[in-house]
Amino acid sequence: METKLADWIRDTPTGKTADEILRKCVHCGFCLATCPTYQILGDELDGPRGRIYQIKQVLEGAPAQRSTQLHLDRCLTCRSCETTCPSGVEYGHLVDIGRAVVAEQVERPWRERALRWLLRESLTRPWLFGTALKLGRSVSWALPQGLRAKVGVTRPAGPAPKQTHTRKVLLLNNCVQPSLAPSIDAATARVLDAVGVQSIVAPGSGCCGAIRQHLDDHGGARNNIRRNIDAWWPFVESGQVEAIVSNASGCGAMVKDYAHLLREDPAYAAKAKRIVALTQDVAEFLAGCTVPAAPRAQRVAFHPPCTLQHGLKIRGQVEALLRSLGAELVPVRDAHLCCGSAGTYSILQSGLSQELRERKLDALQEEAPEVILSANIGCIAHLQGGTDTPVRHWVEWLDERCRK
Repeated sequence: METKLADWIRDTPTGKTADEILRKCVHCGFCLATCPTYQILGDELDGPRGRIYQIKQVLEGAPAQRSTQLHLDRCLTCRSCETTCPSGVEYGHLVDIGRAVVAEQVERPWRERALRWLLRESLTRPWLFGTALKLGRSVSWALPQGLRAKVGVTRPAGPAPKQTHTRKVLLLNNCVQPSLAPSIDAATARVLDAVGVQSIVAPGSGCCGAIRQHLDDHGGARNNIRRNIDAWWPFVESGQVEAIVSNASGCGAMVKDYAHLLREDPAYAAKAKRIVALTQDVAEFLAGCTVPAAPRAQRVAFHPPCTLQHGLKIRGQVEALLRSLGAELVPVRDAHLCCGSAGTYSILQSGLSQELRERKLDALQEEAPEVILSANIGCIAHLQGGTDTPVRHWVEWLDERCRK
């Protein structure tokens, strides 16, 4: 695609990145076939190719409109288009640039600004989110059905491992997951303990930065990133840990982007590359370990989060591990499509999100599985809000089965 970026951005690091991405696009439209919002809305401007054109026009100097902002807002950033694209267009990075530029030119209505601020400042602070969640669960009977589904129910974390091991890894200190589903981190620690690996949560670490990044607070996201690198670095530099393990694919995909996001930061660029090299999804890490098989086959539907299959490019690995451990995986049509969670998308674009969830649950439940498994807290909570079938993290399933 030929580009003529405006003077104000052409020679900046952001402009150079955008120009490189835009030039890879060959207008083929293959991406439209795998775009969830295009499938629902049928509008070219709500598909990757249309959004790329809109971003290109703004970067070339055309004034952004409120309609431009709305079309970019409707994007799930699922990155299914990246998996489909034969030219390797890094759409996720481009849409981040486009949203930031449009946000500078188009002021949102005050209600949108207030909601986005509330999400940024509450979800990224575990003490605040945890307190609000406890309060919400205590009065869940009085909440509207949609909100009641989001707060969910408490699942006990269970015992923490007591042993120490020579092999050690860092676990991400997620912002939402420890309050919403503490059982996931506890199960991960027990499974790692069972294969002779001790998990450590670094003091001072916290939110990966994804929430702020996707809500146009790029400066705040980079501050989160630097804080995490500072917290992890003593363990990395001293060689105390062999990996940084993520059990939330959304967070893992964000950490894998640290080197890109800090590429212009002389104090952190090299450290960020080292962090990225050490980071693994828990499925990648366990692939090299011997895990005991579960005692009884169980019919399982697996939902691979977009951040797992399109962001981290991990496809089939969890499914193979589950089969080896005694799961009977049922076929799921359109497994490449988003469930509609997408971080805060389910709140900001609730109508589209719920339609996508209904489609996804129809596909997941066609073969009547006993349980639905996934690999990201957002997908798990979102899907559970629309079904009575248990929805769990696959690590929880593995931990429960191995302890029976």
